[in-house]
Amino acid sequence: MVSDPKQLRRGAVQRKYRAVSQSPENQFPYPVGRSSALYLGYPPGVLATIPAAAVDRFVGVGNPFLVHEPKRGDRVLDLGCGSGLDVFVAATLVGSQGSAVGVDLTTEMLARPGQCSTGHGSIQFLVADIERLPFADAAFDLILSNGVLNLVPDKDRAFREMRRVLRPGGILAAADLIVVDAIPAEVLEDINAWST
Repeated sequence: MVSDPKQLRRGAVQRKYRAVSQSPENQFPYPVGRSSALYLGYPPGVLATIPAAAVDRFVGVGNPFLVHEPKRGDRVLDLGCGSGLDVFVAATLVGSQGSAVGVDLTTEMLARPGQCSTGHGSIQFLVADIERLPFADAAFDLILSNGVLNLVPDKDRAFREMRRVLRPGGILAAADLIVVDAIPAEVLEDINAWST
């Protein structure tokens, strides 16, 4: 039996997102899918070039491209990429000289096979833990995160890893949920609350 709180949280997140990978509707207290992406400011023309499954299974909470848009040739890492929407958008922006890599803790959330051959430059999807990234130091110009950092049990370790794989002067563009009031004790003690 696992008793480490961080491992318990990680397990709850994995269980939740396995279910989300099958059907994201009614899993969150906010809209998901294509209508959410449009509401958050993703350009309809760009969404039209992305595999429908990546758009329809989108569960992000914001649009990190409003924080920073990658340039042609940039190397982009998307942490907790889920269905891959932000990876595909990044690949469109960086072109064939750049690259877009998506990592997710849950295999089921990753883009489906065959989606990577869409003419979106160099795209790669990997199963990886944000707290232990399998990349060389300074490997990326831009790191994206969309609704994921709040789910990470060891945020200090995750931020150290992000700093390690981001080149000096690189950028972290994140959209996430934040807490503005005290969290009730019963919510803090509910392991499933860490995955919503």
